[in-house]
Amino acid sequence: MVELKPNFKLLFESKNWITLKNTLVGYDTQQIAQFMEEISESEEIVLFRLLNRNQAKEVFQLLTYEKQEQIIEGLANSSIELSNLLNDIEPDDRTALFEELPGQVTQRLIQYLSPKERTIATKLLGYPENSIGRLMTPEYVALKPHYTIAQSFDHIRKFGVDSETLNVVYIVDKDWKLVDDIRIKEVILATPEQLVSDLMDNRFVALNVLDDQEGAIKTFQDYDRVALPVVDDEGVLLGIVTIDDIMDVAEEESTEDFHKFGSIQSAIANPLKERIFDLYKNRIVWLMVLVFMNVFSGAALSHFEDVIQTVVSLVFFLPLLIDSGGNAGSQSATLMIRSMTIGDVKLNDWYNLIGKEVLVSFLLGVTMAVGVSIVAAVRSPEIIMVVSLSMLLTVMVGSLIGLLLPFIFTKLKLDPATASAPLITSIADICGVLIYFSMASWYFNF
Repeated sequence: MVELKPNFKLLFESKNWITLKNTLVGYDTQQIAQFMEEISESEEIVLFRLLNRNQAKEVFQLLTYEKQEQIIEGLANSSIELSNLLNDIEPDDRTALFEELPGQVTQRLIQYLSPKERTIATKLLGYPENSIGRLMTPEYVALKPHYTIAQSFDHIRKFGVDSETLNVVYIVDKDWKLVDDIRIKEVILATPEQLVSDLMDNRFVALNVLDDQEGAIKTFQDYDRVALPVVDDEGVLLGIVTIDDIMDVAEEESTEDFHKFGSIQSAIANPLKERIFDLYKNRIVWLMVLVFMNVFSGAALSHFEDVIQTVVSLVFFLPLLIDSGGNAGSQSATLMIRSMTIGDVKLNDWYNLIGKEVLVSFLLGVTMAVGVSIVAAVRSPEIIMVVSLSMLLTVMVGSLIGLLLPFIFTKLKLDPATASAPLITSIADICGVLIYFSMASWYFNF
Protein backbone atom coordinates (compact mmCIF):
# COMPACT_ATOMS: atom_id res chain seq x y z
CA MET A 1 0.00 0.00 0.00
CA VAL A 2 1.27 3.48 -0.88
CA GLU A 3 2.31 5.56 2.11
CA LEU A 4 -0.23 8.20 3.00
CA LYS A 5 2.07 10.77 4.52
CA PRO A 6 4.10 11.98 1.48
CA ASN A 7 1.02 12.13 -0.76
CA PHE A 8 -1.02 13.95 1.84
CA LYS A 9 1.71 16.50 2.55
CA LEU A 10 2.19 17.26 -1.11
CA LEU A 11 -1.52 17.62 -1.87
CA PHE A 12 -2.19 19.49 1.36
CA GLU A 13 0.54 22.07 0.75
CA SER A 14 -0.69 22.63 -2.79
CA LYS A 15 -4.28 22.96 -1.45
CA ASN A 16 -5.46 20.50 -4.06
CA TRP A 17 -8.55 19.55 -2.06
CA ILE A 18 -10.47 17.75 -4.81
CA THR A 19 -7.58 15.45 -5.68
CA LEU A 20 -6.86 14.86 -2.01
CA LYS A 21 -10.50 13.97 -1.31
CA ASN A 22 -10.56 11.48 -4.20
CA THR A 23 -7.21 10.03 -3.15
CA LEU A 24 -8.33 9.38 0.42
CA VAL A 25 -11.13 7.08 -0.78
CA GLY A 26 -8.54 4.43 -1.64
CA TYR A 27 -6.84 4.44 1.75
CA ASP A 28 -7.51 2.14 4.66
CA THR A 29 -9.26 3.85 7.59
CA GLN A 30 -6.71 2.44 10.06
CA GLN A 31 -3.92 4.07 8.07
CA ILE A 32 -5.73 7.41 7.97
CA ALA A 33 -6.40 7.26 11.73
CA GLN A 34 -2.74 6.53 12.49
CA PHE A 35 -1.68 9.46 10.34
CA MET A 36 -4.19 11.80 12.00
CA GLU A 37 -2.59 11.07 15.37
CA GLU A 38 0.66 12.56 14.02
CA ILE A 39 -0.49 15.81 12.40
CA SER A 40 -1.46 19.18 13.85
CA GLU A 41 -4.97 20.02 15.01
CA SER A 42 -5.64 22.38 12.11
CA GLU A 43 -4.48 19.80 9.56
CA GLU A 44 -6.52 16.99 11.10
CA ILE A 45 -9.75 19.02 10.87
CA VAL A 46 -9.12 19.71 7.17
CA LEU A 47 -8.34 16.05 6.52
CA PHE A 48 -11.38 14.85 8.47
CA ARG A 49 -13.72 17.12 6.52
CA LEU A 50 -12.44 15.56 3.28
CA LEU A 51 -13.45 12.04 4.32
CA ASN A 52 -16.74 10.63 3.12
CA ARG A 53 -19.39 9.92 5.75
CA ASN A 54 -18.62 6.24 6.13
CA GLN A 55 -14.88 6.87 6.36
CA ALA A 56 -15.41 9.65 8.88
CA LYS A 57 -17.38 7.29 11.14
CA GLU A 58 -14.78 4.52 11.01
CA VAL A 59 -11.76 6.82 11.37
CA PHE A 60 -13.31 8.70 14.29
CA GLN A 61 -13.86 5.48 16.24
CA LEU A 62 -10.19 4.56 15.80
CA LEU A 63 -8.86 7.86 17.20
CA THR A 64 -7.85 8.50 20.80
CA TYR A 65 -10.33 10.33 23.02
CA GLU A 66 -8.11 13.39 22.89
CA LYS A 67 -8.21 13.50 19.10
CA GLN A 68 -11.95 12.83 19.10
CA GLU A 69 -12.48 15.88 21.34
CA GLN A 70 -10.38 18.00 18.97
CA ILE A 71 -12.44 16.83 16.00
CA ILE A 72 -15.68 17.71 17.78
CA GLU A 73 -14.36 21.16 18.68
CA GLY A 74 -13.28 21.65 15.07
CA LEU A 75 -16.74 20.73 13.80
CA ALA A 76 -18.56 22.88 16.37
CA ASN A 77 -19.36 25.54 13.75
CA SER A 78 -20.89 22.98 11.40
CA SER A 79 -23.97 21.55 13.10
CA ILE A 80 -24.81 19.26 10.17
CA GLU A 81 -21.39 17.61 10.08
CA LEU A 82 -21.29 17.25 13.86
CA SER A 83 -24.81 15.82 13.96
CA ASN A 84 -24.01 13.30 11.21
CA LEU A 85 -20.86 12.20 13.03
CA LEU A 86 -22.49 11.75 16.46
CA ASN A 87 -25.46 9.89 14.99
CA ASP A 88 -23.29 7.61 12.86
CA ILE A 89 -20.81 6.30 15.42
CA GLU A 90 -21.69 3.17 17.37
CA PRO A 91 -23.69 3.77 20.60
CA ASP A 92 -21.07 2.12 22.82
CA ASP A 93 -18.24 4.16 21.29
CA ARG A 94 -20.32 7.32 21.62
CA THR A 95 -21.00 6.55 25.29
CA ALA A 96 -17.30 6.03 25.93
CA LEU A 97 -16.58 9.42 24.34
CA PHE A 98 -19.30 11.17 26.35
CA GLU A 99 -17.83 9.71 29.55
CA GLU A 100 -14.52 11.44 28.81
CA LEU A 101 -16.10 14.86 28.26
CA PRO A 102 -17.23 17.39 30.88
CA GLY A 103 -20.92 17.03 31.75
CA GLN A 104 -21.91 20.35 30.18
CA VAL A 105 -20.24 19.43 26.89
CA THR A 106 -21.95 16.04 26.84
CA GLN A 107 -25.35 17.63 27.43
CA ARG A 108 -24.75 20.02 24.53
CA LEU A 109 -23.66 17.24 22.16
CA ILE A 110 -26.67 15.06 23.03
CA GLN A 111 -28.85 17.76 21.49
CA TYR A 112 -27.25 17.02 18.09
CA LEU A 113 -28.59 13.45 18.17
CA SER A 114 -31.74 12.25 16.49
CA PRO A 115 -34.64 11.37 18.85
CA LYS A 116 -33.88 7.67 18.50
CA GLU A 117 -30.13 8.04 19.13
CA ARG A 118 -30.74 10.52 21.96
CA THR A 119 -32.93 7.94 23.73
CA ILE A 120 -30.21 5.31 23.34
CA ALA A 121 -27.47 7.67 24.55
CA THR A 122 -29.32 8.85 27.67
CA LYS A 123 -30.27 5.26 28.52
CA LEU A 124 -26.67 4.03 28.30
CA LEU A 125 -25.35 7.00 30.25
CA GLY A 126 -27.97 6.30 32.91
CA TYR A 127 -26.26 3.06 33.95
CA PRO A 128 -23.70 3.22 36.80
CA GLU A 129 -20.17 4.25 35.89
CA ASN A 130 -17.91 1.26 35.12
CA SER A 131 -20.92 -1.01 34.64
CA ILE A 132 -21.48 -3.22 31.60
CA GLY A 133 -24.46 -1.06 30.71
CA ARG A 134 -22.09 1.75 29.73
CA LEU A 135 -20.28 -0.55 27.29
CA MET A 136 -23.14 -2.33 25.58
CA THR A 137 -24.66 -1.54 22.23
CA PRO A 138 -28.33 -2.17 21.35
CA GLU A 139 -27.34 -3.03 17.79
CA TYR A 140 -27.59 -6.80 17.46
CA VAL A 141 -29.70 -9.41 15.66
CA ALA A 142 -32.31 -11.40 17.58
CA LEU A 143 -34.35 -14.32 16.25
CA LYS A 144 -37.40 -16.19 17.57
CA PRO A 145 -37.31 -19.98 18.14
CA HIS A 146 -40.19 -20.60 15.71
CA TYR A 147 -38.40 -18.93 12.75
CA THR A 148 -37.27 -21.20 9.95
CA ILE A 149 -33.68 -20.80 8.76
CA ALA A 150 -35.02 -19.18 5.55
CA GLN A 151 -37.00 -16.66 7.61
CA SER A 152 -33.96 -16.08 9.80
CA PHE A 153 -31.81 -15.11 6.84
CA ASP A 154 -34.49 -12.70 5.64
CA HIS A 155 -34.51 -11.18 9.13
CA ILE A 156 -30.70 -10.97 9.26
CA ARG A 157 -30.56 -9.26 5.86
CA LYS A 158 -33.12 -6.71 7.03
CA PHE A 159 -31.75 -5.89 10.48
CA GLY A 160 -28.13 -7.06 10.32
CA VAL A 161 -26.79 -4.01 8.47
CA ASP A 162 -26.48 -1.96 11.66
CA SER A 163 -25.50 -4.86 13.91
CA GLU A 164 -22.21 -4.51 15.79
CA THR A 165 -21.34 -8.11 14.94
CA LEU A 166 -22.97 -11.02 13.10
CA ASN A 167 -20.72 -13.73 14.48
CA VAL A 168 -23.48 -14.65 16.89
CA VAL A 169 -27.26 -14.23 16.72
CA TYR A 170 -29.44 -14.23 19.82
CA ILE A 171 -32.67 -16.14 20.43
CA VAL A 172 -35.41 -14.47 22.45
CA ASP A 173 -38.93 -15.49 23.47
CA LYS A 174 -42.12 -13.44 23.11
CA ASP A 175 -41.16 -11.33 26.16
CA TRP A 176 -37.72 -10.67 24.67
CA LYS A 177 -36.02 -12.82 27.31
CA LEU A 178 -32.79 -14.38 26.15
CA VAL A 179 -33.10 -18.15 25.74
CA ASP A 180 -30.00 -18.99 23.69
CA ASP A 181 -27.29 -17.71 21.40
CA ILE A 182 -26.21 -19.39 18.16
CA ARG A 183 -23.05 -18.93 16.14
CA ILE A 184 -23.79 -17.75 12.61
CA LYS A 185 -21.85 -20.75 11.27
CA GLU A 186 -24.56 -23.07 12.62
CA VAL A 187 -27.26 -21.01 10.91
CA ILE A 188 -25.42 -21.04 7.59
CA LEU A 189 -24.93 -24.81 7.66
CA ALA A 190 -28.57 -25.57 8.55
CA THR A 191 -31.17 -26.38 5.87
CA PRO A 192 -33.72 -23.67 4.95
CA GLU A 193 -36.62 -25.73 6.34
CA GLN A 194 -35.13 -26.25 9.79
CA LEU A 195 -36.43 -24.26 12.74
CA VAL A 196 -34.18 -22.11 14.89
CA SER A 197 -35.33 -24.17 17.88
CA ASP A 198 -33.69 -27.23 16.25
CA LEU A 199 -30.30 -25.53 16.65
CA MET A 200 -30.81 -24.50 20.26
CA ASP A 201 -29.20 -26.20 23.24
CA ASN A 202 -30.36 -23.56 25.76
CA ARG A 203 -26.81 -23.08 27.02
CA PHE A 204 -25.47 -19.57 26.88
CA VAL A 205 -23.37 -17.10 28.83
CA ALA A 206 -24.67 -13.60 29.53
CA LEU A 207 -23.57 -10.52 31.44
CA ASN A 208 -25.84 -8.57 33.74
CA VAL A 209 -26.25 -4.92 32.78
CA LEU A 210 -25.03 -3.88 36.24
CA ASP A 211 -21.96 -6.15 36.27
CA ASP A 212 -18.58 -4.50 36.73
CA GLN A 213 -16.64 -3.98 33.51
CA GLU A 214 -13.43 -5.36 34.95
CA GLY A 215 -15.15 -8.62 35.95
CA ALA A 216 -16.38 -9.07 32.37
CA ILE A 217 -12.79 -9.37 31.16
CA LYS A 218 -12.46 -12.77 32.83
CA THR A 219 -15.80 -13.94 31.38
CA PHE A 220 -14.57 -13.17 27.87
CA GLN A 221 -11.31 -14.97 28.58
CA ASP A 222 -12.98 -18.03 30.09
CA TYR A 223 -15.48 -18.53 27.27
CA ASP A 224 -13.36 -17.24 24.36
CA ARG A 225 -16.17 -15.12 22.90
CA VAL A 226 -16.08 -12.18 20.48
CA ALA A 227 -19.37 -10.86 21.91
CA LEU A 228 -21.57 -11.53 24.92
CA PRO A 229 -25.25 -10.67 25.46
CA VAL A 230 -26.30 -8.27 28.22
CA VAL A 231 -29.50 -8.90 30.19
CA ASP A 232 -31.35 -7.31 33.09
CA ASP A 233 -32.28 -9.06 36.34
CA GLU A 234 -35.29 -10.66 34.65
CA GLY A 235 -33.26 -12.06 31.76
CA VAL A 236 -34.51 -9.58 29.14
CA LEU A 237 -31.95 -9.01 26.38
CA LEU A 238 -30.83 -5.36 26.43
CA GLY A 239 -27.77 -5.36 24.19
CA ILE A 240 -24.38 -6.92 23.56
CA VAL A 241 -20.78 -6.18 24.48
CA THR A 242 -18.03 -6.93 21.96
CA ILE A 243 -14.43 -7.97 22.54
CA ASP A 244 -13.00 -4.68 21.25
CA ASP A 245 -14.79 -2.78 24.03
CA ILE A 246 -13.55 -5.25 26.65
CA MET A 247 -10.00 -4.96 25.30
CA ASP A 248 -10.23 -1.19 25.82
CA VAL A 249 -11.30 -1.78 29.42
CA ALA A 250 -8.45 -4.25 29.95
CA GLU A 251 -5.98 -1.72 28.58
CA GLU A 252 -7.35 1.01 30.84
CA GLU A 253 -7.20 -1.26 33.90
CA SER A 254 -3.64 -2.33 33.10
CA THR A 255 -2.59 1.30 32.66
CA GLU A 256 -4.28 2.28 35.92
CA ASP A 257 -2.65 -0.58 37.83
CA PHE A 258 0.72 0.23 36.27
CA HIS A 259 0.46 3.82 37.47
CA LYS A 260 -0.62 2.71 40.93
CA PHE A 261 2.44 0.48 41.12
CA GLY A 262 4.43 3.67 40.65
CA SER A 263 2.39 5.43 43.36
CA ILE A 264 0.66 7.74 40.87
CA GLN A 265 -2.86 8.79 41.82
CA SER A 266 -4.51 8.41 38.41
CA ALA A 267 -3.51 7.38 34.91
CA ILE A 268 -1.57 9.90 32.84
CA ALA A 269 -2.36 9.53 29.15
CA ASN A 270 0.49 11.55 27.72
CA PRO A 271 2.98 13.40 29.98
CA LEU A 272 3.95 15.66 27.07
CA LYS A 273 0.43 17.08 26.92
CA GLU A 274 -0.44 17.05 30.62
CA ARG A 275 -0.37 20.31 32.55
CA ILE A 276 2.48 20.68 35.03
CA PHE A 277 0.11 21.04 37.96
CA ASP A 278 -1.80 17.87 36.99
CA LEU A 279 1.46 15.91 36.81
CA TYR A 280 2.43 17.31 40.20
CA LYS A 281 -0.98 16.55 41.75
CA ASN A 282 -0.98 12.94 40.53
CA ARG A 283 2.45 12.22 42.00
CA ILE A 284 2.76 14.25 45.19
CA VAL A 285 0.20 12.47 47.42
CA TRP A 286 1.89 9.10 47.65
CA LEU A 287 5.35 10.66 47.70
CA MET A 288 4.35 12.62 50.82
CA VAL A 289 2.85 9.49 52.38
CA LEU A 290 6.08 7.61 51.75
CA VAL A 291 8.11 10.49 53.21
CA PHE A 292 6.26 10.24 56.51
CA MET A 293 6.46 6.45 56.47
CA ASN A 294 10.23 6.61 56.13
CA VAL A 295 10.37 8.77 59.25
CA PHE A 296 9.91 5.47 61.09
CA SER A 297 13.08 4.12 59.47
CA GLY A 298 14.96 7.17 60.74
CA ALA A 299 13.51 6.71 64.22
CA ALA A 300 14.62 3.08 64.23
CA LEU A 301 18.14 4.06 63.19
CA SER A 302 18.40 6.66 65.96
CA HIS A 303 17.28 4.03 68.49
CA PHE A 304 20.26 1.84 67.55
CA GLU A 305 22.77 4.70 67.49
CA ASP A 306 25.07 3.03 70.04
CA VAL A 307 25.27 -0.16 68.00
CA ILE A 308 26.05 1.74 64.81
CA GLN A 309 28.82 3.78 66.47
CA THR A 310 30.43 0.66 67.92
CA VAL A 311 30.15 -1.60 64.85
CA VAL A 312 30.43 0.87 61.96
CA SER A 313 30.72 -1.93 59.39
CA LEU A 314 27.04 -2.66 59.92
CA VAL A 315 26.21 0.43 57.86
CA PHE A 316 27.91 -1.05 54.79
CA PHE A 317 25.30 -3.82 54.51
CA LEU A 318 22.24 -1.75 55.44
CA PRO A 319 21.19 -0.71 51.89
CA LEU A 320 21.69 -4.25 50.61
CA LEU A 321 19.53 -5.80 53.32
CA ILE A 322 16.59 -3.42 53.20
CA ASP A 323 16.57 -3.36 49.39
CA SER A 324 16.48 -7.16 49.33
CA GLY A 325 13.45 -7.20 51.62
CA GLY A 326 11.65 -4.58 49.51
CA ASN A 327 12.43 -6.37 46.26
CA ALA A 328 11.22 -9.70 47.62
CA GLY A 329 8.01 -8.03 48.80
CA SER A 330 7.44 -6.38 45.43
CA GLN A 331 7.86 -9.70 43.64
CA SER A 332 5.37 -11.41 45.93
CA ALA A 333 2.85 -8.56 45.65
CA THR A 334 3.09 -8.51 41.86
CA LEU A 335 2.30 -12.22 41.69
CA MET A 336 -0.65 -11.88 44.09
CA ILE A 337 -2.16 -8.79 42.47
CA ARG A 338 -1.90 -10.31 39.02
CA SER A 339 -3.47 -13.59 40.17
CA MET A 340 -6.27 -11.78 42.02
CA THR A 341 -6.99 -9.56 39.01
CA ILE A 342 -7.47 -12.46 36.60
CA GLY A 343 -9.38 -14.50 39.18
CA ASP A 344 -6.88 -17.31 39.79
CA VAL A 345 -6.66 -16.37 43.48
CA LYS A 346 -9.62 -15.45 45.69
CA LEU A 347 -9.74 -13.52 48.95
CA ASN A 348 -10.20 -16.66 51.05
CA ASP A 349 -7.08 -18.28 49.50
CA TRP A 350 -4.71 -16.20 51.64
CA TYR A 351 -4.39 -18.87 54.32
CA ASN A 352 -3.39 -21.56 51.82
CA LEU A 353 -0.76 -19.31 50.27
CA ILE A 354 1.03 -18.36 53.50
CA GLY A 355 2.57 -21.79 54.02
CA LYS A 356 3.82 -21.95 50.46
CA GLU A 357 5.21 -18.40 50.64
CA VAL A 358 7.02 -19.17 53.91
CA LEU A 359 8.83 -22.09 52.26
CA VAL A 360 9.62 -20.16 49.07
CA SER A 361 10.83 -17.09 50.95
CA PHE A 362 12.92 -19.32 53.25
CA LEU A 363 14.70 -20.82 50.25
CA LEU A 364 15.18 -17.36 48.74
CA GLY A 365 16.46 -16.01 52.05
CA VAL A 366 18.92 -18.88 52.56
CA THR A 367 20.31 -18.43 49.06
CA MET A 368 20.70 -14.68 49.50
CA ALA A 369 22.15 -15.17 52.99
CA VAL A 370 24.87 -17.38 51.51
CA GLY A 371 25.64 -14.67 48.97
CA VAL A 372 25.84 -11.86 51.52
CA SER A 373 27.94 -13.98 53.87
CA ILE A 374 30.55 -14.38 51.14
CA VAL A 375 30.69 -10.60 50.74
CA ALA A 376 30.83 -10.15 54.53
CA ALA A 377 33.68 -12.69 54.82
CA VAL A 378 35.81 -10.39 52.68
CA ARG A 379 34.54 -7.05 53.92
CA SER A 380 33.68 -7.55 57.63
CA PRO A 381 34.06 -11.13 58.90
CA GLU A 382 32.95 -10.18 62.41
CA ILE A 383 29.35 -9.57 61.29
CA ILE A 384 28.84 -12.60 59.03
CA MET A 385 26.33 -14.15 61.42
CA VAL A 386 24.38 -10.90 61.82
CA VAL A 387 24.04 -10.11 58.11
CA SER A 388 23.26 -13.72 57.17
CA LEU A 389 20.45 -14.15 59.69
CA SER A 390 19.16 -10.64 58.99
CA MET A 391 19.06 -11.34 55.25
CA LEU A 392 17.08 -14.53 55.82
CA LEU A 393 14.53 -12.86 58.10
CA THR A 394 14.26 -9.68 56.03
CA VAL A 395 13.53 -11.56 52.82
CA MET A 396 10.95 -13.74 54.55
CA VAL A 397 9.20 -10.80 56.24
CA GLY A 398 9.26 -8.72 53.02
CA SER A 399 7.78 -11.60 51.03
CA LEU A 400 4.98 -12.13 53.54
CA ILE A 401 4.20 -8.40 53.56
CA GLY A 402 4.00 -8.46 49.77
CA LEU A 403 1.70 -11.50 49.93
CA LEU A 404 -0.69 -10.23 52.60
CA LEU A 405 -1.00 -6.53 51.75
CA PRO A 406 -3.06 -7.07 48.54
CA PHE A 407 -5.43 -9.33 50.50
CA ILE A 408 -5.78 -6.71 53.25
CA PHE A 409 -6.53 -3.97 50.72
CA THR A 410 -9.11 -6.18 48.99
CA LYS A 411 -10.76 -6.96 52.33
CA LEU A 412 -10.98 -3.20 53.01
CA LYS A 413 -12.67 -2.71 49.59
CA LEU A 414 -9.60 -0.94 48.21
CA ASP A 415 -7.84 -1.62 44.91
CA PRO A 416 -5.05 -4.16 45.66
CA ALA A 417 -2.87 -2.37 43.10
CA THR A 418 -2.70 0.47 45.61
CA ALA A 419 -0.48 -1.88 47.63
CA SER A 420 2.17 -0.81 45.15
CA ALA A 421 5.88 -1.44 45.04
CA PRO A 422 6.91 1.85 46.77
CA LEU A 423 4.44 1.27 49.63
CA ILE A 424 5.57 -2.32 50.17
CA THR A 425 9.20 -1.28 49.88
CA SER A 426 8.75 1.40 52.55
CA ILE A 427 7.12 -1.04 54.98
CA ALA A 428 9.81 -3.63 54.23
CA ASP A 429 12.51 -0.99 54.81
CA ILE A 430 11.20 -0.25 58.29
CA CYS A 431 11.02 -3.94 59.12
CA GLY A 432 14.47 -4.52 57.64
CA VAL A 433 16.07 -1.83 59.80
CA LEU A 434 14.42 -3.19 62.94
CA ILE A 435 15.42 -6.79 62.14
CA TYR A 436 19.01 -5.92 61.22
CA PHE A 437 19.90 -3.78 64.22
CA SER A 438 17.89 -5.88 66.67
CA MET A 439 19.90 -8.86 65.51
CA ALA A 440 23.13 -6.85 65.88
CA SER A 441 22.15 -5.68 69.40
CA TRP A 442 21.46 -9.26 70.41
CA TYR A 443 24.66 -10.62 68.85
CA PHE A 444 26.96 -7.94 70.29
CA ASN A 445 25.14 -7.82 73.64
CA PHE A 446 23.97 -4.19 73.53
